[in-house]
Amino acid sequence: MRALTFRRYGKSPGIGFTDVPCPTLKPDELLVKIHAVGLNPIDNMIPTGMFKPVLHFQLPATLGSDLAGVVTEVGTDVTRFKPGDAIFASIFDLGTGSLAEFAAVPERAAALKPANLDFVQAASIPMVGLTSWQTLKERLNLRPGQKVFIPAGSGGIGTFATQLARHFGAKVGTTTSTGNVQLVSRLGADEIVDYKKQAFEKVLRDYDAVLGTVRGDAIEKSIAILKPGSRIVSIVGPLDAAFARAKGLSFVLRFVFGLMSRKIMRLARKRDIDYAFHFVRPDGAQLDEIGNLLTAERIRPVIDKVFPFEQAKEALDYLALGRSRGKVVVRV
Repeated sequence: MRALTFRRYGKSPGIGFTDVPCPTLKPDELLVKIHAVGLNPIDNMIPTGMFKPVLHFQLPATLGSDLAGVVTEVGTDVTRFKPGDAIFASIFDLGTGSLAEFAAVPERAAALKPANLDFVQAASIPMVGLTSWQTLKERLNLRPGQKVFIPAGSGGIGTFATQLARHFGAKVGTTTSTGNVQLVSRLGADEIVDYKKQAFEKVLRDYDAVLGTVRGDAIEKSIAILKPGSRIVSIVGPLDAAFARAKGLSFVLRFVFGLMSRKIMRLARKRDIDYAFHFVRPDGAQLDEIGNLLTAERIRPVIDKVFPFEQAKEALDYLALGRSRGKVVVRV
């Protein structure tokens, strides 16, 4: 089968199409014929080697994490799915990728595709949906009436997280460019800062939580908008020692990640604010719950552009520009 792979880590990862063997199923896996793949920023980061100590691939490795498709075969231990089922899933951090014609998906990572979504729409959901669910519900414990800051409201994670936070009853503050103000307003954002005109840390006040989605000094600046006792959960770093311990990483990496997060930890403690890094995990049960919200149209997919499989590399290049309104999807 054909897959989009990278051959090495670094500035010249050798990304291109490769003929690779069709996956061999384990007892708890589904063989899925892929119809569409949702792209995420980390798909571009992995070949650079940035996450090499954390994510382990056998090179050449297939790129991509999110998928939607049809089950063609099931392992001997599978009980919840059968051939012909339309599913969606994230296979992030499972040592394989989704930009291919077929993928092996653990049963625990899969959920039935909402019937009201096509495959492209469904493929746009898994990582942003799971990331939003795990950070807002589990890590931040977001409650009705609280205020959460979700920067980059028109991006892939921002468009979903804003809708989910509003579903949880929270008020949302965000940043975006002038041309995307109406979009994020329609999605439910309550306070919108045009970052081309104003600095969010000079406008927003008395927030209960921050979902860190933007690299650079935005997370440090967000401390100024938070109440004492509030929380920051970042999905873009810096990585921290608690994450290293949870992943069972070596003492050296725990020490290194502790150094990486030392500054933000110190700044946060001064204001009695808790900081944590979050790495999304595949979870089919959570995708089922997210699927219910999508079926009820409490949350709607936001898709910027769809590329054919033959242009999957171009799709990654487009995503890397950081200008997409919602998700970028590859139709296989």
